[in-house]
Amino acid sequence: MTKVGLLGYSALSLPLAMSMMPIYMISPKFYGDVLGLELAALGAVLFLTRLLDTAQDPWLGRLVDAVQRRQNAWAWLMFGAACVLGVGFVLLFTPPAWSDTGLLVWLAGSLVLVYGAHSLLSVCYLTWGARLTDDLNGRARVTAWREAFGLVGVITASVLPAVWVTQHGARVGYQWFAWLFAACLLLLLGCTLVWSPKPQPAPKQARERWREALAPPDVRRVLWFYLFNAISVAVPATLVLFFIADVVQSPEQAGLFLGLYFLAGMLALPLWVMLADRIGKAPAWLIGSVLAAVSLLCAYWVGAGDIFFYGLVCVVAGAGLGADVALPPAMLADAIPPTHRQSTGFYFGIWVLLGKFALALAAGLALPALQLFGYQPGRTDSVLPLSLLYTLLPLFFKLIAMGVLFSSAFEYFFTRAHARKES
Repeated sequence: MTKVGLLGYSALSLPLAMSMMPIYMISPKFYGDVLGLELAALGAVLFLTRLLDTAQDPWLGRLVDAVQRRQNAWAWLMFGAACVLGVGFVLLFTPPAWSDTGLLVWLAGSLVLVYGAHSLLSVCYLTWGARLTDDLNGRARVTAWREAFGLVGVITASVLPAVWVTQHGARVGYQWFAWLFAACLLLLLGCTLVWSPKPQPAPKQARERWREALAPPDVRRVLWFYLFNAISVAVPATLVLFFIADVVQSPEQAGLFLGLYFLAGMLALPLWVMLADRIGKAPAWLIGSVLAAVSLLCAYWVGAGDIFFYGLVCVVAGAGLGADVALPPAMLADAIPPTHRQSTGFYFGIWVLLGKFALALAAGLALPALQLFGYQPGRTDSVLPLSLLYTLLPLFFKLIAMGVLFSSAFEYFFTRAHARKES
C-alpha cells in the first residue's frame, strides 16, 4: 500500500480520536461545573446513554456487514454518520439557557446523537481498515498509521480546549472547539473517501448467527485478551487526574504529563510495527506490556513534587501505549478466518463494545474502591489507596491479558501466523 493510501485512510482517525476526550471527560464537567446540574441527575443521564451506546455496537456491525457489497454503501454510511456526529457534537457544547430539566433532556438527546454516530463511523472505519489488505505485516502498518493520527487527535483535544477556555471562558472555548471538530471531521473524512484504497468485499454468504460468528477459538481468545488489556489501560486513564492533583500535587502540569504520554506513544508506533514485522505481533506486544508494567511499578514511588520522575514515568508508559494501540486490532484482523470475513463489521462492533465496557468497568471498580478505602479528592493525607489502585489494579489486569494471550493464543500468533506469512 502506498504512503498516499495510508495517509488517506488514516486521516479520519484524527477527528474520531479528537472527539473522545470532550465526549467522555469534558462534557460531564461542563454540564456539572459550568451549567450547575446536580451530579446525581447528571450521572443517571450519562449512565443510561452510555448503556444504550454499548448495546448498539454489535448491531451496527451487522449493518456494516449487510451493506458491504452495495456500491459506495460504506462511504454513504460514513458520510451520514459524520454529519450527525458533527451536529450532535456542536449541540452538546452549545446548550440553550433552559431549566435544569431541559438541560438534562438536551444533554441526553445530544449524547444519543453523538454516541450513535460515533459508534457507526468507528465500526465502519475499523472494518474498512481490516479489509484493506490480507498481508499480516500490512495490517500492522495500517493500524499503526491510523493510531498515530488518532494520538495527534487526542493531543489536540488535550491542549486546544484548555487554551481557549483559559483565554475566553468555558462556554466560548468549548463552542469554538466543537465547531473546529465538525469542520475537521468533514474535511478529513473527504480525504479518506477520496485517497484511501477501497476495502476488499468479503465473499457473499448467509449472515452468521452470533454463536457461529464467535465460534473460531482464536477470535474469542483475542477478544478476551483485548478486554483485560483495555481495562488495564482504562483504570489509570480514569484515575490519572486525581493522581496528578493529589499524589504529584501538580495539577497545573496535567497538560504536560498527558502530552508527554501521548507524544511518546505516537513516536513509538513505528518502532512497534518494525519489531512486530521481525518477531511477531504477540511477542512485540509483550515487550510493550513489560514497559507499561515497569512504569506502573515506578509510579507507586512517585511523591509530591516529583515532576521530573513522573514525567519520565509518563514517557515510558506512553512508549508501551504505542504497542497497545498498534498491535491488538491487527491481531483481531489476523485471527478472523477467511470463511468469516463477511462478519468483519460484527467483530469490530464487539471490539468497540469491549473498549467502552472497559472504560465503564474501570470507573465502576476504581472510583467506588477509592471511596471505600477512605480516599477523598483534594486531601493529600489519604492518597495511599489512590497510589495502590492507580498502579496495582491495572497491573493485575495486564497480567491476566498476558496469560490469556500466551497460554492459548501464542501458537496462532507466533507459529501459524508466521507460517502463513512465509507461504
